[in-house]
Amino acid sequence: MIVYEELLSQLHALADEKYRKFHKKLLKADAVNVIGVRMPDLRRLARAYRGELAALLAFPDEYYEVTLLKCAVANFLPFGQLCAVCDGLVGLLDNWATCDMFAPACIADNRAAFKPYISRYLADPRPFVRRFAFTTLLHFYVVREELPYVFSCLERADDGAYYVSMAAAWLTAEVLTGFFEEGFAFLKRGALPPATLRRAVQKACESFRVTDAQKEKLRGLRKKVTK
Repeated sequence: MIVYEELLSQLHALADEKYRKFHKKLLKADAVNVIGVRMPDLRRLARAYRGELAALLAFPDEYYEVTLLKCAVANFLPFGQLCAVCDGLVGLLDNWATCDMFAPACIADNRAAFKPYISRYLADPRPFVRRFAFTTLLHFYVVREELPYVFSCLERADDGAYYVSMAAAWLTAEVLTGFFEEGFAFLKRGALPPATLRRAVQKACESFRVTDAQKEKLRGLRKKVTK
């Protein structure tokens, strides 16, 4: 069984100071302590410790990489085991990077069973918990049969929290790339806050999967919203 000091020793041995400074700046979270381990190395450690989640969960969350490792190992869990630890892990999220990589593959085959978690997370006051709800929808629910559910969740997008709004915009843009007519009809309903709609249009227009004609329609809608 791994011990905390051993894990810290491994992480510090993999640290890259230049990357630490770069990634710390990207995180825009002053309270988060970053050792500076690159993601490929963290993923290798997660695979190595995929049977050690119980030990990892007992470790303090004083470093970004430790919390990220907990979530990365949980990505391998079967659905029942994920449900037992998900609330606790989601409660640790305090930056966009850890939030966005926490995407347990088992949710793909258990979308209906996970919806109560998404609803609860959308109602949570913590912004990165709400962001996790939207990134989970993005990873696993952008399929035709789930579009009504995705739209009902997007109606709860919070324009006042930047990282929540960005995740909702990212999700909306992904819908537009795969199901343009349905996504455009949703935008026309005016259910999204204006700032989130503008961000969604911007992200969709950056995609090669959206045609020039579709981008013109989106820009036209954005102009109407910003008037």
